[in-house]
Amino acid sequence: MAESVAVIAVCGHEAAHGRALAPLVDAGVSVVPNGRALFRSITEHARRGEEAVVVPMTLGRDPELVADTARTLRAVPAAERGTVVLAEPFGTAQHLTGWLRAAAGRVPEGAALLVTAPSGDPFEDAELYRIAALVRRHGPHPFVEVAFSGGDPDLAEGVRRCRLLGARRVALLPAAFVLPDVPGPADVDRIPAGVDRIPVDRAGPLLSASALRRVLTERVTDARRRLREHGDDGIRAGLTAADNHGHSHTHPPGEGHSHSHSHGHTHEHAHSHEHGHTHEHAPGTAHRHHHPSADEADRATRSIA
Repeated sequence: MAESVAVIAVCGHEAAHGRALAPLVDAGVSVVPNGRALFRSITEHARRGEEAVVVPMTLGRDPELVADTARTLRAVPAAERGTVVLAEPFGTAQHLTGWLRAAAGRVPEGAALLVTAPSGDPFEDAELYRIAALVRRHGPHPFVEVAFSGGDPDLAEGVRRCRLLGARRVALLPAAFVLPDVPGPADVDRIPAGVDRIPVDRAGPLLSASALRRVLTERVTDARRRLREHGDDGIRAGLTAADNHGHSHTHPPGEGHSHSHSHGHTHEHAHSHEHGHTHEHAPGTAHRHHHPSADEADRATRSIA
């Protein structure tokens, strides 16, 4: 194993492809978008005899970033790759829920929360609605809405909805490394006559720079331990990270099928199963096999939030 270790943080739209993250990490961390920049970074560290740990900087909404990163690592010729390990992603949806709940706790209870993030694909954006619903259900704030930078609804529309619901103040709560821009005076024309124009604040960042560096260090440490103890570079698992994301696990009409499971999970009827079995999905049914609760998010993030 190489003596020197390089950390490469691979960024997608949640971190503005690196621009939002670069000022927050330690000077020795390489912050790159996926693709050619990552490919070059891997080969440069290999030439210097450095072990490289690659961390996909997603907060759980972008599993495609993990899979794409794994594909890039696999494409680097073995002779130019050196010792490379793909770490677990920076965060999961459970982490994000817990971090948002912690951040929401710092916002006055009377304010509406507008959970914001750069827009992704339709399934990423739908996931943010699910997470925001958990933040609202297990928190004291009366209104929790969602808006997207570069998406629909945008931030100005999100603020407008909060005002129409009766909010007296709006706090923009980032669910990304990117901080949202507070809608400016040019957006006031979109507010109907008679609706009060109320203060809009930015409640963020989601994580402090010190917390972000601590989580990143944990991912790197865990990845190196996995490589040392099990010989697992993480690439094979990374290739399948997006397998159940989006259309890949949706059954169109007429194409219902059965799955066999060897893990325990609970159905909506009055009992749970802890043994392997087969069950049927009706045609046209989209599903997931595990929906983490906000309480699970707390347990998952208590040590690092």
